[in-house]
Amino acid sequence: MERFIENAMYASRWLLAPIYFGLSLALLALAIKFFQEIFHVLPAIFSMAEADLILVLLSLIDMALVGGLLVMVMISGYENFVSQLDIDEGKEKLNWLGKMDSGSLKMKVAASIVAISSIHLLKVFMDAQNINDTKLMWYVIIHMTFVASAFAMGYLDKLTKH
Repeated sequence: MERFIENAMYASRWLLAPIYFGLSLALLALAIKFFQEIFHVLPAIFSMAEADLILVLLSLIDMALVGGLLVMVMISGYENFVSQLDIDEGKEKLNWLGKMDSGSLKMKVAASIVAISSIHLLKVFMDAQNINDTKLMWYVIIHMTFVASAFAMGYLDKLTKH
């Protein structure tokens, strides 16, 4: 009975595979939105104010960072929790593939969240005249919470490795 339960628990890791595949569909949705934004801005590029263009570019950068985060979580999560990827010798291989454990993945996710939050905060600051002070304060508090959390996670990770 114990052996059956252990085998069933070990095999249940494959329930994560469709979730990681779902992240690839989310990446496709993000790519569609990215190009939709580009096609939306191109016709108006010459009549657009510089600040508005910068806001659009920051949104594109934000989407690119989220896309990278999706790829990192999707591939590393699959490798860490489901199965190793079988990449042919002749094919291009990401240099971090097979080297990122769940702890380093957690740190990369935290750093990515801080970067994404920073870009979002910059977008908010560029439009600060249209946002009330209380809302602006909450944006900063939330961002600083992300920064402090990432710093604390990194510090705790450093402590546990020594």
